[in-house]
Amino acid sequence: MKHYEQLLKMGCFTWDELCGVIGNQNTADSLARSYQKKGYIQSVKRGLYVAVDLATGEPAVSKYRIASKLTQSSYVSHHAAFEYYGCANQVSYQVEVSSRIPFAPFRFNGTTYAYISSRLQDSEVTRLGSVITQPDRVRVTDMERTVLDGINDFEKIMGLEELLRCLELIPAVKEEKLLAYLDAYGKQVMYQKTGYILGHFRDVWNLSDGFFSACESRIGKSKRYFYKPSAYQEIEYDSRWRLVIPPNLMSITNKGVSYDADV
Repeated sequence: MKHYEQLLKMGCFTWDELCGVIGNQNTADSLARSYQKKGYIQSVKRGLYVAVDLATGEPAVSKYRIASKLTQSSYVSHHAAFEYYGCANQVSYQVEVSSRIPFAPFRFNGTTYAYISSRLQDSEVTRLGSVITQPDRVRVTDMERTVLDGINDFEKIMGLEELLRCLELIPAVKEEKLLAYLDAYGKQVMYQKTGYILGHFRDVWNLSDGFFSACESRIGKSKRYFYKPSAYQEIEYDSRWRLVIPPNLMSITNKGVSYDADV
């Protein structure tokens, strides 16, 4: 167990980092095989390992920390980011991971790690600072970016009801960040969907008239579906946001909070 304590402090580490600790590749290879056999470390995927807490037999770091080490640019996003912040309603056995480098989904320790393409260019992610490194070394989208990623991709990842329940658990957001990220998204429909959904949270989050006016000024003249309804689903039209929506959409969580389409 000569190197175990050091590896335990690292928590999750790459092959190159392991070689740096051991000193040379041959010894590192021998130690990796020995430590895996003894249950001191586990292989997450090729070239990535996690130390094991011997008291529990479980990985010594969270699934979010593992996700942050999958590639040099990986970070936790979407529903997994809501979950990391304690704002998810449903427990998920999938971690959404955005990265400059795509990877095939895989399972480790009961969790699926799924690559989700970033909606922002790398230069925009860096310029805007939409990904932050937490004290526990987890790289994760900030709350405002998480909200917008959730709105953009809810049909693929979490469903509308879960998105709304996640949003209900958020105490506050910074509207200037939301607008900056929306500009980086560069999609008119995102202004429409964001203005529509966040009208539901206007008072809770203290969103200003200026925020909604800014969204409205960028929606253009196109009419769009909020999401694709089923063949037999009733629909109605929100004239401010130029969205075709199912009726009573915002009451889906039955929390008694009404949406005023004229905010």
